[in-house]
Amino acid sequence: MSAPPAPAAAAHAVPLSRYPVPALDEMPDDVRARILEVQEKSGFVPNVFLALAHRPDEFRAFFAYHDALMAKEGGLTKAEREMIVVATSGANDCLYCVVAHGAILRIYAKNPLVADQVAVNYRKADIAPRQKAMLAFALKVATDSASLGDEDHAALRAHGFSDEDVWDVGAIAAFFALSNRMANLIALRPNDEFFLLGRVPRDRTPR
Repeated sequence: MSAPPAPAAAAHAVPLSRYPVPALDEMPDDVRARILEVQEKSGFVPNVFLALAHRPDEFRAFFAYHDALMAKEGGLTKAEREMIVVATSGANDCLYCVVAHGAILRIYAKNPLVADQVAVNYRKADIAPRQKAMLAFALKVATDSASLGDEDHAALRAHGFSDEDVWDVGAIAAFFALSNRMANLIALRPNDEFFLLGRVPRDRTPR
């Protein structure tokens, strides 16, 4: 496999992170393999992979927990998991996560509008009442977790969420609250590719 192309950020003279980004051949084998796998699947390497390679042990821990939450089976759809990320990242002013996960949400939901709606104000978004209840809970976890009470859990159960689903909602919100803060700490720049992904439905894409 070829090495990842030079980051798009270089064209703007803006680094993808305020911390050093190691060259591919300087990374541990498992970290390099994960990055090349992502590149082969996506056609580019999301900057978060390159930036976190600065600390390989944290790279491994971060993506292990990410995968445990976002790639598992359960009562939440893939689109709903991404809604949680986008809504809470918007509340935490994390440009990288809103842009990157907004692109993934548009693709999973097959809806070019939903990510912008959810990022700005999920209450006005064109989503189901069940999903609005989910995001209300997630926002509370992300921004005011100390005030969570039995009534918050009951509100989700009233919409058909199991206790394990509620854990998933909260864990995703909590994990990405960490991600939001790290992205802001290191000034993580979103890849240019993310901005257009999922904007135009496939059946309207010019041929």
